[in-house]
Amino acid sequence: MVRKGVGLLAASVCAAFLGVAVLWSQASLGTAQAFAVLGATTVTNTGPSVIEGELGVSPGSAVTGFPPGIVVGGTIHTSDAVADLAQADATNQYNVLEALPCTTNLTGQDLGGQILTPGVYCFDTSAQLTGPLILDAQGNFAAQFIFQIGSTLTTASAATAQVINGGNRCGVFWQVGSSATLGTSTSFVGNILALASVTLTTGAIVTGGRLFALTGAVTLDSNSINFSTCAAPVPALPPWGIYVLGSFLALAGWATLRRRQALIPNP
Repeated sequence: MVRKGVGLLAASVCAAFLGVAVLWSQASLGTAQAFAVLGATTVTNTGPSVIEGELGVSPGSAVTGFPPGIVVGGTIHTSDAVADLAQADATNQYNVLEALPCTTNLTGQDLGGQILTPGVYCFDTSAQLTGPLILDAQGNFAAQFIFQIGSTLTTASAATAQVINGGNRCGVFWQVGSSATLGTSTSFVGNILALASVTLTTGAIVTGGRLFALTGAVTLDSNSINFSTCAAPVPALPPWGIYVLGSFLALAGWATLRRRQALIPNP
């Protein structure tokens, strides 16, 4: 009976952790997560861009502008097995993001000036960012902000996007139905998965994120792309999960004590 009870509690704890893992896996890039930049046809650069992570192209093989651009903490992959698999994983994740149910439709609204909480936000056609966008994680490190954009994503010069209140910047995903263009000196956050191309104009930066062009080119101009600020999610149990875990540990300790007592001969 004791063993059965312990087993049930163990199953409950495992289920709680599994639930958190499933939630996080809704937006998981697989092998593509090692890439800061991944294009399909070409990756071209002008100026002293800094890419922190892997850089690659697949199925194309043209990478130009490195140097003067530099790759830190990674290498350049041109249509090799690593880039091929990463492109497949990125495409798979694009499809997963596109299929998620929309929780808020923002069609026709400017993202600039908005404060958004975790959720799935959709645009039937294009989306634009002309000012500051604040993504409030509300103290949840595993919070995800997913944007489904029917056609283009564009930002104005000096536009900004940031995650506040304990969130993970790598938990932001932009699924773009055609091409994404970040304006001059834009400070952006999150992973851009564009069906066609990704273009960063002069001085635009992306922190806690990556650039994926699934059928077209990635074009850079004196940019910084850095996902090294991303930390692995730490599964957090809900209050009932903490109670179950505590009960399991207490019962396991009690069962161990009883077994030891049974082995001690009576005087």
